[in-house]
Amino acid sequence: MTSPSEKTEPAIAFIGGSGLYQIDPLEDPVAHEITTPFGDPSGPVVEGRLGGRRVCFLPRHGHGHRLLAHEINHRANIWALRSLGVRWAVSITAVGSLRERYAPRHAVVPHQLVDRTGRAHEFTFFGHGIAAHIGFADPYCQPLREILLEKSAAAGATVHDGGIYTCMNGPAFSTRAEAKMHRDLGFDLIGMTNAPEARLCREAEIAMATLAFVTDYDCWNHHEAAVDVAGVIENLMANAGLAKSLIPAITSAIPDTPGWPEHHALDTAILTPREHWPAGRVTDLEPLLRRLASGSSA
Repeated sequence: MTSPSEKTEPAIAFIGGSGLYQIDPLEDPVAHEITTPFGDPSGPVVEGRLGGRRVCFLPRHGHGHRLLAHEINHRANIWALRSLGVRWAVSITAVGSLRERYAPRHAVVPHQLVDRTGRAHEFTFFGHGIAAHIGFADPYCQPLREILLEKSAAAGATVHDGGIYTCMNGPAFSTRAEAKMHRDLGFDLIGMTNAPEARLCREAEIAMATLAFVTDYDCWNHHEAAVDVAGVIENLMANAGLAKSLIPAITSAIPDTPGWPEHHALDTAILTPREHWPAGRVTDLEPLLRRLASGSSA
C-alpha cells in the first residue's frame, strides 16, 4: 500500500465521467500512482494547480474508458483522493433523462439519490471492527450545488436545479418496462456510478456534488430512438467540452478552507469506541481517521 503524505493545503477533485478523461490546463501536473487497502484506483490521480488552487483529477472509467460501471473500484478511487488531501469533489457524469424537461445536452445538478444497485453494503469504508453510520439524508453538498448551478448558468448552459438520480447496475441500458417503472417511481435521471461516489465521499468527509450531463432519454420516450452507444457518444463529446470550460470557474468559487457540514461527517457517525478500533483498520483508514485522531477541527 502506497500513498503520498497528505499536504496541508486542501485540494479540489474533479471525477471525470464518460467522455471526460483529462482536464487542461493544469500547472505543474504530477501523476500519482496510488495503491490503497482496497486495491487500485481507476488510474493515476493527476494533481496540479489551477487558478492558484490544488486540483486533482481522476477519470472513473480509466484512460481510454476501459472500465464498465460495475468494474470501477470506487473505494480505491475515493481513498486515493482523500489521501491527497481532497476535501471537495465534483462528480461529472453522463445520465439518461426520465423527464421531458431534461433534454439531451442539458446539465442537471441533482439534489437527491436513490440507490437501486443492491450493492450499497459494498460502498463503505467501515466494518471489520469499526462500525459507522453516516448521515445521508441529503446526499449532495448544498453550497457546492449552488456553485455548480451558478457557474453553469453563467457559462450559458441550460442547467436544471434539482432532480432525483437513480443508480442502476449495468452494463446494459434499461428495458422499456424498467424505464416506465423508474418514471412511475418519480425518478428524474438514471446512471450507473453516482451512488457509490456520493456515499464514499461522505464517509471520507469530502463535500461532493454532481454535475450531470444528459446524453439520452433512456428508452421511455417513444418519440425518440432508444438509447444506444452511437447517440450517447455524440452528446458526450458536446457535454465534455462544456464540462472542461466550467472547471476553472467552479474551482475559483470553492472556499480555501473546509468548513461545510460534510467536512465533519464522522464526528457523530462512528459507534465503536476508539479504544476498540483494531490497529490494522486504523492503518487502513488513516486518511479518513487522521482528523479525528489528531483532534483537528478541519
